[in-house]
Amino acid sequence: MSEDVEWRLPRHARSVGRARALFREQAGSWKLPDEVTETAVLLLSELMANAYRHAKVSPGREIRCRCVLAADRLHISVTDANDTLPTPREASLDEESGRGLALLAALADTWGAEPRPHGIGKTVWFELPVQEPPTPACVPSPTESARAGSTAAASSAPPRHGTRPSSPR
Repeated sequence: MSEDVEWRLPRHARSVGRARALFREQAGSWKLPDEVTETAVLLLSELMANAYRHAKVSPGREIRCRCVLAADRLHISVTDANDTLPTPREASLDEESGRGLALLAALADTWGAEPRPHGIGKTVWFELPVQEPPTPACVPSPTESARAGSTAAASSAPPRHGTRPSSPR
């Protein structure tokens, strides 16, 4: 089963912050882990800012943001009316912009960009893994943990965000 939500926002600078606020509210209702929410907010902000800055089209055009939560994946896409697909580049140290796609590459599990199949513009998207919190039956009570002599243990699982696998996808 999947859940999804979509917002249509004007191509305006204020829409970047509005998209962040709407997503934070949705992430709360979906009970997403804080780490996933913060990464998604950062990447959504980058995509929205790119759509606002680079989609130089008539003022009536909107930016569409869609968020889909399915099983263990969060898929977020931003669609604008500009047909030019983004291309990664290396920003110099003195540039104030140009790092959004590098952030996507570094933090998203996967991402992509494609022309809209039946219309004007493009869609840029990313996915993040979402691990379900353990069910109450799987979490030992504090008494059981103390009886077993355990304390809060560090996870040996690899980090979910911030690293990319060494093999191409």
